[in-house]
Amino acid sequence: MLRRIITLFWLLVCASQAHAALDPALVHQLAADDSDQKIAAIHALVRAAGTEAIPVLKALSQDALYVAGQKTLIIEDAHAIDAVTGEQVTPVPENPDAITINNRVRGKLADVLALLKLFDPSRDRRLTATKELEHDLDPAIAPVLERALAKESDPEIKARLTLALAQVNLKNPDAAIRLAAVKALSASGNPRMKVRLKALLDKNIEPDDEVRLAARASLHAIETRIAIGEDISQVFSGLSLGSVLLLAALGLAITYGVMGVINMAHGELLMVGAYATFAVQTLFRHYFPGALDWYVVAAIPVAFFGAALVGMLMERTVIRWLYGRPLETLLATWGISLILIQTARVIFGAQNVEVANPSWMSGSVQIMSNVVLPWNRMIIIGFALFVLALVWVLLNRTRLGLFVRAVTQNRAMAGCVGVPTGHIDTLAFGLGAGIAGLGGVALSQIANVGPDMGQGYIVDSFMVVVLGGVGQLAGAVWAALGLGIASKFLEGWTGAVIAKIVVLAFIIIFIQKRPQGLFALKGRFVES
Repeated sequence: MLRRIITLFWLLVCASQAHAALDPALVHQLAADDSDQKIAAIHALVRAAGTEAIPVLKALSQDALYVAGQKTLIIEDAHAIDAVTGEQVTPVPENPDAITINNRVRGKLADVLALLKLFDPSRDRRLTATKELEHDLDPAIAPVLERALAKESDPEIKARLTLALAQVNLKNPDAAIRLAAVKALSASGNPRMKVRLKALLDKNIEPDDEVRLAARASLHAIETRIAIGEDISQVFSGLSLGSVLLLAALGLAITYGVMGVINMAHGELLMVGAYATFAVQTLFRHYFPGALDWYVVAAIPVAFFGAALVGMLMERTVIRWLYGRPLETLLATWGISLILIQTARVIFGAQNVEVANPSWMSGSVQIMSNVVLPWNRMIIIGFALFVLALVWVLLNRTRLGLFVRAVTQNRAMAGCVGVPTGHIDTLAFGLGAGIAGLGGVALSQIANVGPDMGQGYIVDSFMVVVLGGVGQLAGAVWAALGLGIASKFLEGWTGAVIAKIVVLAFIIIFIQKRPQGLFALKGRFVES
């Protein structure tokens, strides 16, 4: 009821301000039986009164416009207002005739109301209005667009208005105006503009040779811009996939490089991190609902230490007794992965659980008409680089990192000079598992969280490690990003399954030629 009262008050105020500018004959013409006459009246009102016609047109779109004798009334909630003078009419006439409109008129009304928002003081509303001007526009609204373009100072809105006006002017009888419109459309990256420009290549549709030539050039420019946008999208998708692969493979590169252990349970360490994120989200929802947007930040240390503890427990209880026996280690860690999967099913259920993006990770950024970059994936790319930087500092600027590198290069010699290799094995395995847990945090924001989620990343993680070079961070980075980008481009050409086969075949051939991977270890590597 309050909303209706406010709407009625707004209509009264607007109509009282607009009564001098509204032509009674044009307002009454809105009740004509012919749709063309109604549309002509709508355009004439907009040209004559501009934004002052909004109350009448809005009432028409909401089926609140009536005719009583010679008067056109806005009737809502048993209150009547003269659409021309803005005066309240009492009593409300009995049985007024409602002005009905069909879908064609309703569509024109939507275009006009969107046009009138172009004069709104709010920049956001004007921008929204320009985004609504995407479909076929009526040439009659060209003067309104020109007025809005003349008043506009915002560069983004001005560019959108220029393209909208160009679309309208494609139907102008003046060849010079059509030529200017075609040239203006060359700045567009909208695929729908291709259809309109292709139509102008037909001599029966566009008789002017110069306009057709310009249309061909503009069409080529749009196709080039669209192709560039598609390439940018593919590269971004590849970087996003590569960042996830990097987080998944970074820990594996450390453990495989130090101990030579083929850990088939590494994917389940990702799952541990993802479920830790879900548990922290649930905790925040129950006890800290006001800070729910920051549950991801709190989940990072929880996921790291949770996965690290699971990894160290695996190393202490099972893997430690199987060093130098790769087949037994592979089978044992595969068995551990099944145990972890079943444990997750018992605790959290077999179905996927919901992990929602916080508000600051929601939404996207549109940099081109066909390029939209989601915030969650951009943040994950940044997070992967941040984790990579921390791991590099740890391995190259700390005592633990020195010991890990020493054991990686020559375990026997490191032990001879006093490095506690067994202790380093446990810490390195815990570090690798913890990094996998961080990968689980990232995955929880872009993929389903379920007991089997880690299974899809274990093979890709090993491919990254082998291609990049065992124990090499730089190799892991280049391999992860390279495989991610290559996979996305191949998927666009051949499909996901063929792309996987091609990537795997390439890695097999590459390893045959360069067994040490992209980056070889310095020094002597001796397995113990």
